Order: sequence, then C-alpha cells, then structure tokens
Amino acid sequence: MSNAVVLLSGGLDSVTTLAIAQSQGYQCFALSFDYGQRHLSELDAVKRLLTAFSDVKHKIIHLDLDQIGGSALTDANIDVPTQPSSGIPVTYVPARNTIFLSLALGWAEVLSADAIFIGVNAVDYSGYPDCRPEYIEAFQTLANLATKQAIEGKRIKLETPLIHLSKAEIIQKGVELGIDYSLTVSCYDADRQGRACGQCDSCRLRAAGFAEAGIADPTVYQR
Repeated sequence: MSNAVVLLSGGLDSVTTLAIAQSQGYQCFALSFDYGQRHLSELDAVKRLLTAFSDVKHKIIHLDLDQIGGSALTDANIDVPTQPSSGIPVTYVPARNTIFLSLALGWAEVLSADAIFIGVNAVDYSGYPDCRPEYIEAFQTLANLATKQAIEGKRIKLETPLIHLSKAEIIQKGVELGIDYSLTVSCYDADRQGRACGQCDSCRLRAAGFAEAGIADPTVYQR
C-alpha cells in the first residue's frame, strides 16, 4: 500500500479529499495546522471526522501565522467580510498553501510517500491565487527539484482531485463516499462550538453547493 499525506482542515473540501485518497487505496497520513486562525473550531471538526475513518495517522503542526497577519483569518483587527467583494478577499492568508505544502512535502519524504493530496478548488472558490492549477503545476515542479526522493527517481505527486469540480459535485462525491458533512466546519468566522456565521464567502459557497446538489444542508448556524 502506497503512503499519501493529506492536508485536512476540518472543512468540506479537505475531508472529501481524504475520503477520495483512501478510496484509491492509499495509506493516509492526515496533516492539520494550528496556524493562529480565528476559526479554531475546525480543528475540533478534524478530530470528530477522523473517528469515521479507519487507520488514518494524524499530525497537527503548530505555526504562528498570526504574527505575520495580513488576513482576516489571522488578524483579529480585520473583520471577516459578510458581503461579496471584487478581487482577492481579505480572507486570503499570505503564502498559506505554500507553507502548508512545503511542510507536507517534508513529511511525505520522511514517509517515502507517493503523493500529497490537497483539496484546492478553482471553480466555486474565493479566487485565492494558491488554489489555481498554475500554482499547483509550479509547486509540482518545485517538489521535483527540491527533494532527495525525486532526484533519486521517486517523485511525490501532488494530487488535487477537486480542482475542477463545482461545490455541488464535490458534495455529491462526498455523499457517495459516506461522508457526514454535519461534522465539518467550513465557516471563516465560526464560533467555538463550530456554528457557522452564514454570511462569509465560505458559508455562501457551501450553502449554494448543497442547494445545487439537491441535498439538505446540515450546517448549524449561529442564528
């Protein structure tokens, strides 16, 4: 059985990605980050979700991206937007996926893994630059150049099974794989109990996805 590192945030997309990786026969090693995000309830969601998966190893890495700030998710002085806006929103965390994938790449080498799975999406998404296919292709090139494992002939493949799917298609795929989405937290401004605000961009995309999929939305809202 081949090993794979799977980035797991506790949200809808990442748990679907984990289920897909496991369904493909990988031995999965889930990697989560406590990076100073305001929505820490997502890490509680990770723990709940993992009880539904058999034989998944899990690691949480602690970072202090709140020391850098620059994002509504890591700076308490920046409000999470409640209305759609043009351009890249302030919920973008500078270099987040680059940092996460770099650490995942290091763990993947230690595990002699064949793949890293990340649940980025470039269809129903907030326009973050590090979720685009061009970015993934560039990081794949970096991984091929930067790792001992790749230089010795065993490249670590960056897998993005959701990148071209709509939110509705992601949800339908997850339901087919038996995911209980009531356990997930997607909201950018969830309270400590994991209840969603219902107004942020992530909440809007999630609600629209369930509506389009024709599946009842199990999200618990603050009001």
